[in-house]
Amino acid sequence: MSAGTMGGSKVSVSSMQAPPRTLTLALAERRDFAVSTAKAMRARGQRVWCVPFARNASGIDIRGDAREWWGKANGIYDRGNEPQVGAVMAFSATRKNPRGHVAVVSQVLSDREILIDHANWTRNKVSLGMKVIDISDKGDWSRVRVESTPGTLGRPYPVTGFIYPVEG
Repeated sequence: MSAGTMGGSKVSVSSMQAPPRTLTLALAERRDFAVSTAKAMRARGQRVWCVPFARNASGIDIRGDAREWWGKANGIYDRGNEPQVGAVMAFSATRKNPRGHVAVVSQVLSDREILIDHANWTRNKVSLGMKVIDISDKGDWSRVRVESTPGTLGRPYPVTGFIYPVEG
């Protein structure tokens, strides 16, 4: 991967063989839009939810509760168990989190560690660059721990997989 410039801004440029490991300019602009939209909603007294934030930040146009995203993505978006920058991480619904959760991968740090951007993990707030560790036995990202507050990893959560945005 090499860095180039575009209009005075640094841009990550990746080869066709490997997915980008950091945010590209387009993804950074999407994230900025998602954050500003969430701030405007909160200023109007509206609740900030993970689904519209993930949709705005990733460009993956799926509607409905987070628990429905994996199934609704089938046949429309590629899905898998490999984290990629810009992909939506679909958390499975649980008894404590019955609506599921979605977050956007903002950086791949290693095979078992990523950073995500998401909303409403902490009620009505946007969290950027939060660490996620894969703790699954097979290294398939089916079970993770999420940084709930900076420097603190929470309890284990099940993950269904990653939904990849359409390139281009």
